[in-house]
Amino acid sequence: MKVLQIITSLSVGGAEKLIVDSVPLYQAEGITMDVLSLNNTKTAFREKLEKNSNGIVSGLTFKSIYNPFLIFKIIPYLKKYDIIHLHLFPTLYWVVIAKCISFSKIKLVYTEHSTNNRRRDMLLFKFVDKIIYKKIHKIVCITTGVKDNLEKHLNFNKKMLYVINNGIDTKKFNNVDNSNDFNFFKKEDFKLIQVSSFRKQKDQATVIRSLKLLPDAVKLILVGDGPLIDNNKSLAEELGIQERVVFLGNRYDIPELLKYSDVVILSSEWEGFGLAIVEGMASSKPVIASDIDGIKEIVKGHGLLFEKGNEKELSFLVRKLLEDNAFYQQNAMQSLIRSNDFSIHKMINQYIEIYKLVQ
Repeated sequence: MKVLQIITSLSVGGAEKLIVDSVPLYQAEGITMDVLSLNNTKTAFREKLEKNSNGIVSGLTFKSIYNPFLIFKIIPYLKKYDIIHLHLFPTLYWVVIAKCISFSKIKLVYTEHSTNNRRRDMLLFKFVDKIIYKKIHKIVCITTGVKDNLEKHLNFNKKMLYVINNGIDTKKFNNVDNSNDFNFFKKEDFKLIQVSSFRKQKDQATVIRSLKLLPDAVKLILVGDGPLIDNNKSLAEELGIQERVVFLGNRYDIPELLKYSDVVILSSEWEGFGLAIVEGMASSKPVIASDIDGIKEIVKGHGLLFEKGNEKELSFLVRKLLEDNAFYQQNAMQSLIRSNDFSIHKMINQYIEIYKLVQ
């Protein structure tokens, strides 16, 4: 079985990280698998994948990934594989169109990573989406929330959609070497961490505002980069708490940073899955996340949820973890137990079954 995974880029992101972590494991299971990125830029993720994979890792362009001429660059790849596994937009559109105009019989598997996107608010794209998605042989949603929202958008038969939760290498987060001793804050400080890109979706501003309502001993670590990072830095300065917040940019020592921290937060306005929350759980840390589709299925009953955008409710939950050690330990244990449901090996085995169904 020869499978090609195609994704928009190999920059920092949940879907991108999933590719980097999973492809070598597919190959270990006997699947011949290569990776094609629309964006040909060399990134740390791409370098890691090239190092760990025994397959080909390639890219199409250093220019815009929204250029429809990429369709013609994709067509030759359709002749080399049994299955194409697609991720994200515009990969979805370009590959489906390439298949149609080349009359290829290649089998397509698509992973839907988000509960929402801007196309769904536009009538034209809603019509086009229905055409595009019908050309996919198997559509996999990463949570039931993603599946429910896609069903509403497309008005598809429920039997056409599958749910496979994203997975992580739990051992990587369970057994962290504590030798990497960071000194961003004092040892006795109560450290919150959020790992996410700085985009509207992730809403770090709510976490920053919550910090203003908490004791000075509560500090915040923000990992990631993106177009809104400067806005968030300005907000921390406006609130006079800039000394209590560190902006680390993109990092690749996430397991160590999670171990250094006390509470893991994800304040997203919408989310497909929330890989960062599962990583926090596997690190035996209490997690607090916004009560939205895609996250609540993971966290409810195992962690703490707050109304999205509500910094007062968020600060209340942080304070309770800070002041009640028994409550803290209970949530940490529940997190660790829950993380075992999201093994990357379980995810890979489920996808291999999907590949067999379409082959």
